[in-house]
Amino acid sequence: MTPQSPTVLAVIPARGGSKGVPGKNLAAVAGIPLVARAVRACLSAPLVTAVVVSTDDPGIAAAARSYGAEAVHRPAAIAGDTATSESAVLHAMDAYEATSGHRPDVVLLVQCTSPFLSPEEVDEAVAKVVSGEADTALTAAPTHGFLWKEETDGATGVNHDKAHRPRRQDRRPEYLETGAVYAMAAEGFRTHRHRFFGRTALVVTDPARVLEIDDPHDLARARALAPLLDTPAAPALADVDAVVLDFDGTQTDDRVHIDADGREFVSVHRGDGLGIAALRKAGVPLLILSSEQNPVVAARARKLRIPVLHGVDRKDLALKQWCDEQGIDPQRVLYAGNDVNDLPCFHLVGWPVAVGSAHDSVRAAARAVTETPGGFGAIREIAAWLLGPQLDTPNR
Repeated sequence: MTPQSPTVLAVIPARGGSKGVPGKNLAAVAGIPLVARAVRACLSAPLVTAVVVSTDDPGIAAAARSYGAEAVHRPAAIAGDTATSESAVLHAMDAYEATSGHRPDVVLLVQCTSPFLSPEEVDEAVAKVVSGEADTALTAAPTHGFLWKEETDGATGVNHDKAHRPRRQDRRPEYLETGAVYAMAAEGFRTHRHRFFGRTALVVTDPARVLEIDDPHDLARARALAPLLDTPAAPALADVDAVVLDFDGTQTDDRVHIDADGREFVSVHRGDGLGIAALRKAGVPLLILSSEQNPVVAARARKLRIPVLHGVDRKDLALKQWCDEQGIDPQRVLYAGNDVNDLPCFHLVGWPVAVGSAHDSVRAAARAVTETPGGFGAIREIAAWLLGPQLDTPNR
């Protein structure tokens, strides 16, 4: 292996077919497809040279490229249910070598099904192989659990004598393979054609971050855990080509005042108006999108001097049409919302943002969440993310 500056290739197998969770590898957690979460973890690891997604699905290939990875078409012969991940990695290695002219020193097998893989874990796996400490390495979580198996004559302990129950502190931990990342010396992998050979080392992982998505319940758990486990994210202006805003509960506190004649009144925040004006001045395309057919919405849009689409049954279809008309890639759109009718738009755009008072399911699906509740300056906070310090200074 090259002692300095080794070439490290990360391969992410991502088939289009999935029986447990249809379309799994494109399912979003905190607004980011699973395949893209794997790509981001690898690209953020300083020791990784290149990231290749091996797939038979054009949609997955497009998502991989949009997040900075290369995509290699996976032939049908190695894309079926019985195909091994190793076969996909070997094929991707050949494709990478043919196009780049570089022969990797270390190859990584990275699974999309582990949404909370960190760049630090990726780098640690690489380092164990590069240093010569091991020929292969894998992420594993410590466990002190007592394992059992059922026999014809009753259950017996697998990793313990059932008649002896030592205290946790008296037991050496065992380690559960997480399935997130495997690192292999490339030449050894080519020879053995298996992810484990020679000396194997463990990358010990925080058990709280271990989750492998195999069924819809796992996906729901990942979405619920993402706000707790993900590093808080906020976009910059370079990440966004347009900002689309829900109205009720996002630009208001979601309350409606009604007078004796049935006229409706809502409260809005002057700071939001300042933020929207700053975005407009910066040349950011803006849109208010609301399912309510309400003169209050139209009046607010006129005041802010931005376009509005309201009385819309399918907000996602209206948003997609608006993006097409404006020539804007939905993956470059920031959409801010607060309730479940915003979720279809969240799944369409690249930057779904929940205001601080949003429904729990909306916060779980968001890529970023404001500290400020809707109607109390959440839009100003979003504008400050994009435009920087000039909007971080409080009004005097």
